[in-house]
Amino acid sequence: MKDRLLLERVWEYCWQLDRHTRNALRMRPTALLDYSDLTPEERELAERLATDGGRDEGEQAAGGEGGGGNDDGDDGSAFDVGGQYGRRQKIGLVLGPLLFVAIMLVPTPEGLSTGGQAVAATTAWVAVWWIGEAIPIPATSLLPIVLFPLTGALDVDAATAPYANDLIFLFMGGFFIAMAMQRWDLHRRIALRTIRVIGTGPERIILGFMVATAFLSMWVSNTATTMMMTPIGLAVILQTSDIIDRTGGDVPTAQGEFKFGTALMLCIGYSASVGGVGTIIGTPPNLVLVGAIDETFNQTITFAQWMLYGVPIAALGVGIIWVYVTRFIIPPEMDSLPGGMDVIDEELDALGSMTREEKLVLVVFTGTAAAWISRSFVLQPFIPGIADSMIAIAAALVLFLIPAREEDGSFTFLLDWETAVNIPWGIILLFGGGLSIAAGFQETGLAEWIGGQLGGLEGVSIVLVMSVVVLLTIFMTEVTSNTATTAMLMPIMASLAVGLSVHPYGIMIAAATAASFAFMLPVATPPNAVVFGTGYISMPQMAKTGFGLNIIGIFLVILLAMTWLPLIWGISLTEIPPWAGMVAPVVF
Repeated sequence: MKDRLLLERVWEYCWQLDRHTRNALRMRPTALLDYSDLTPEERELAERLATDGGRDEGEQAAGGEGGGGNDDGDDGSAFDVGGQYGRRQKIGLVLGPLLFVAIMLVPTPEGLSTGGQAVAATTAWVAVWWIGEAIPIPATSLLPIVLFPLTGALDVDAATAPYANDLIFLFMGGFFIAMAMQRWDLHRRIALRTIRVIGTGPERIILGFMVATAFLSMWVSNTATTMMMTPIGLAVILQTSDIIDRTGGDVPTAQGEFKFGTALMLCIGYSASVGGVGTIIGTPPNLVLVGAIDETFNQTITFAQWMLYGVPIAALGVGIIWVYVTRFIIPPEMDSLPGGMDVIDEELDALGSMTREEKLVLVVFTGTAAAWISRSFVLQPFIPGIADSMIAIAAALVLFLIPAREEDGSFTFLLDWETAVNIPWGIILLFGGGLSIAAGFQETGLAEWIGGQLGGLEGVSIVLVMSVVVLLTIFMTEVTSNTATTAMLMPIMASLAVGLSVHPYGIMIAAATAASFAFMLPVATPPNAVVFGTGYISMPQMAKTGFGLNIIGIFLVILLAMTWLPLIWGISLTEIPPWAGMVAPVVF
């Protein structure tokens, strides 16, 4: 009886982690309210709009929630969990193990070790369950710990070591810093100040929101940033609509008809996704990429090195989206925005003067960012063992040590465990699972074998290959988690690069970057789901705008990967470096 109760508790906790992970990856806007720091008034407004978006029930049913696999209702079966377990999950539940068994029973191809075959079978099972969400995403990410030792592909030490990769702690430390910023409203102040400086007319206000959103999403999760910026944007929209209606203006202000509202909501969501490209910790696909490169080739991409590549992409992406949306697709109806900046001023007044706690968090945040950026050329000569993950955890510990005062005067610290425990642990497990699979590819020789099979492609234009990879990644991300997509693709991209005898960075970085350029559907990214839930964006509007941006994104990612990346990193994409040719030997 005790064992059964314990099992039920563990299973329920796994589903809690799954809900948290899916909220952070691409889930429902209303669920995301649980992890935001909105004021009661903003929460009520966001919940009302996210629930029905001002539409009737039939339209909401047609317009849809953003994902979650709700293919059919709760049919009362044993596998239904809160009405969430639909047809897609049930198909995936069966298909994953079937693929695993089928691959294991196929005669081992020539040149491939039995361990490599087992890793391929495990990867197929994990991929199906990640895509179909047959069981909680974090639970699926633990499958390699069971299947690798069970099949003899890797021993348990080798299978579990990637779950404690130092990059896991880099992201964990980044999460802790972000939680401290959110706890003391520092991120809100940064956003409002940015909008106040940039915004005047409708288009400039939209740009102000985009710059603030993109900057924050470089450091705070894209989802949390969008959840913070969306209610502020809604307040501006509603204030403007109210003034237009009261003054008898001829501009339609209803949801779905108010072009300024639609453009602002789209731009907030899109800039959150693109802004995350700017830093390693800005979005999960970046960290999956860096971890895969470290696990596969034992090469380190530093924080500063990534920013030299990522920040220009984020900046260009924001600029292109702003011009495309506000000038060509959904130009605002008026030249001036009545009352829009009053909302921003009211929000700033409500925050009051900067508190001691905000200032201290800002000092820790800027110090951490400076240390990440300057580590390789300033700090390393004095502290040879310093790493980005060490800096992140040190900063988190400092936050736990600095005394602070709550609004009611009670004693606390800049970061306490009650706040810190809310970081998305499920995503951390997902990273670990992806890194464990990457380790399996290398240790068993599967990566080298795949590279050998692709050797016939040597001489094919890298531009053509990169185009296919970017196109595949963007449109895969439209229907499944960008993190899971990246985790699945990275080991294959590494093998593809070796098979083509080209630099792995080109193809792998292009694929990871493309995962942040999916704009068509609400289910593609969490920011898309959040802004879609406001009711100011219809599905056709998002699909039309997003499709054009997807195409632009394909060209942008390929162009910068082919030109800016080799220039700023001093590499040749058409030549395979010595370290890429020294992958793990095949194990027979």
